[in-house]
Amino acid sequence: MTTSVTQKAPSKTGVKRSASLIAGLSGVVVLLFFAKVLLGSFQVSFVDFWRIVGGETIPGATFIVMEDRLPAALIGMLAGAAFGLSGTLFQNLLRNPLASPDVIGIGYGASAAAVTGMLLFGLQGWPLIGLALTGGLAVALLIYFLANSGRHTGGRFILMGIAFAAMLQAVISYLLTRADVRTVGDALRWMIGSLNSSTWDRVQVLLIALAILAPLTAIAAGKLRILELGDDVAAGLGLHVSRVRLGIVAVAVALCAVATAITGPIAFVAFMAGPLARMLNKGAANLMLSALTGSALVLLADFVGSNAFGGTQLPVGVITGALGAPFLLWLLIRSNQRGIGG
Repeated sequence: MTTSVTQKAPSKTGVKRSASLIAGLSGVVVLLFFAKVLLGSFQVSFVDFWRIVGGETIPGATFIVMEDRLPAALIGMLAGAAFGLSGTLFQNLLRNPLASPDVIGIGYGASAAAVTGMLLFGLQGWPLIGLALTGGLAVALLIYFLANSGRHTGGRFILMGIAFAAMLQAVISYLLTRADVRTVGDALRWMIGSLNSSTWDRVQVLLIALAILAPLTAIAAGKLRILELGDDVAAGLGLHVSRVRLGIVAVAVALCAVATAITGPIAFVAFMAGPLARMLNKGAANLMLSALTGSALVLLADFVGSNAFGGTQLPVGVITGALGAPFLLWLLIRSNQRGIGG
């Protein structure tokens, strides 16, 4: 079964449309950001928010904003962008909308490594991110070299990734069943994908990591546009195709692993962000749109999970998982109707 992702050449109209969409989606993300911070069971006025940010103490509101909602909103926005970028890089590289890290096992590689670090060594912060990155990269490289028998094939990469995802899920389940009951609760909550454990330390870690990865993502996007012309053309233009592919995979894995280490594996955000951004942009890929779509998905899912079910608060990963499964089915049906699935 394969479904293709094709790149449309940008035109003046397309550039204007992309710019308008970026502006519009940025506005949506800002609105969702402030909805997360200001609304809920305890509401904070816009004026009070700026007073709190300015250093004024308002009983009750200051703690809720500064220690709970604001760091959660920032992490949701940043992690969503990272997931969106990671998924789009993989989907464009493998030319298949199913090729996102949470579908093809790479997210599970990061998760398995992170759960091991949390349960066996009590890791947090940078050490946990490093271990998640190592796990994601190891799985990605293993899949890449096993699937790449002389010629790059996206279909084999995806099928092997799905197989690795199943194996790694079993590893994670085994670790959870063997862990101390006093520590397994945190790991279980983390595995669902949540913003509830957001802190300013985690915001700082995520900001620094993404500041490092942002220029690498821009470089990867430029190389990817050349690869989309075809391997032979790219090689003729002086590109070392295999090395460039590995470099793009490394950047995409790093984006996914960093976000996963901070929030847990928030289901289907990396998978949905790219195709949704393409739909908005009439089939044209745009990394900025994918990043904004990822941010909007996480913030919206978190707001719905926190406020739409009365006194029950659902983690963001539960909401995105509920959205992602039917989206996957719809994408497969749509692909088959177009005659590009099989």
